[in-house]
Amino acid sequence: MALKRNLILVAVFALFASMLAAPQFSFAHCQVPCGIYDDHARVHAMLEDAATVEKACKLIDELAGKTDAQSQNQIARWVANKESHAQSIISTVCDYYLTQRVKPTQEDYVERLKKHHAVILAAMKAKQNADPKYAADLKAAIEALGPYYPHSHE
Repeated sequence: MALKRNLILVAVFALFASMLAAPQFSFAHCQVPCGIYDDHARVHAMLEDAATVEKACKLIDELAGKTDAQSQNQIARWVANKESHAQSIISTVCDYYLTQRVKPTQEDYVERLKKHHAVILAAMKAKQNADPKYAADLKAAIEALGPYYPHSHE
């Protein structure tokens, strides 16, 4: 029985490791000067990703210590989900905001860089940890970007 459980765990972790090695795809807005942007919507999407990271941390904690196959399966799935949503946030900041919306000509350029970088760092730490503190830090870092990208109906 223990051998079977260990084999299942090895298979789950091998699958998870292969997912981490898989190519990352970015679905951020294209990098042509089309002028079609919805910065506020992207902030909202990042907050949804952060909420998923937060929920994953909570459920990983609830499942920790359980040794049945179903619980182990769910932990692996929540870890993969947490990683995916945190990576989505990193990709959005790097591939969208830092390439198109944060510009050296802005008066507060350095401050904007720091705040966007804080989101990237918080997302990285949320990937590395299951403590809900890191999910809360991530949410706060994203919320700090909100004033730069108010909702508009242009």
